[in-house]
Amino acid sequence: MFITTSRAGAAAAALACASIASASLVGATETFDAGSANWTNAAGTAFLDWFPGGGPDGSAYASGTFNFAGSNAGDTPVLLRAEAPAGASAGAFFGDYITAGVTELRFSVRHDGPVPMTFFTRFATAGNFPGATAIVFAPVFSNTWTELSIAIDPANPAFVTFEGSDFSTIFSNIGRLQFGVSVDAGLAGFDQPVRFDIDNVRLIPAPGGIGLAGMLLIAGARRRRPAN
Repeated sequence: MFITTSRAGAAAAALACASIASASLVGATETFDAGSANWTNAAGTAFLDWFPGGGPDGSAYASGTFNFAGSNAGDTPVLLRAEAPAGASAGAFFGDYITAGVTELRFSVRHDGPVPMTFFTRFATAGNFPGATAIVFAPVFSNTWTELSIAIDPANPAFVTFEGSDFSTIFSNIGRLQFGVSVDAGLAGFDQPVRFDIDNVRLIPAPGGIGLAGMLLIAGARRRRPAN
């Protein structure tokens, strides 16, 4: 007599193994306690500056600068980047958000610009296309840490473009998070470096949820004995 895995259990176990990396996305957090974590600047050419204190809770944060001298009203420059090719956060934020059960992105930002700003996040594949852009319609005032959030949901009206693709294609293969602002008339042409700070970036699962990967792990653990 011996114990074997049922076909359904074997399939579930195989899928669960393939989903382990995605499952680790749930609860991914970057607090920048040990440095800028390979997050990069607006151009993607240098790591962000790092400050050991002064974040929303008094702890460390990462920061970059941008000059709007060449920007026009309506522009949407990317200012802060977490990208897989640069090794940002050791890959903690990259993978299949749908399988992992990620339902929300939260992050805190601050700037020292002359006017309140509207932030956006672009979620993209490692190849940087296609991407999905979500605008957070809440003003971030100068020199004020503000927590923003984006529901990871295809019905979320904050998503203003999927760049000719669709939610499933993009969010099953996230390789880049890019944070920026919408340039309004009071910011266009502002010829002075503006500093942008970021901290406490988190991926949030559904309340009480374990995600598809967790369910597959449970299913894959089930066994049955064959008839004698």
